[in-house]
Amino acid sequence: MILTATHDLLLQIQHAQIFNPTPETPPLADKLLRLVRYFTWFVLLSGVLAIVYAGGRFAWEKWSGSALQAPKQVAGALIGGIIATSAGTIMNAVIGQ
Repeated sequence: MILTATHDLLLQIQHAQIFNPTPETPPLADKLLRLVRYFTWFVLLSGVLAIVYAGGRFAWEKWSGSALQAPKQVAGALIGGIIATSAGTIMNAVIGQ
């Protein structure tokens, strides 16, 4: 009984016309994409600068013999860079694309 009802429902769905809308670009999408590209470059540049700064500070602390704080900065910059570069993948996983 359930099987025949399911079969009839599937036949009705098969013969029905299903509306398939075409996607349309939202207003100001090109400007938003440009802003995202600039932000991406800013994040990448700031990550590289953070690693270079932390590496220089690490060398200075090692040379001067003071307490080593820079390895924490290097690790933080690397973790931040990993999160920043994988943000697109994370968002696609959350959205489900």
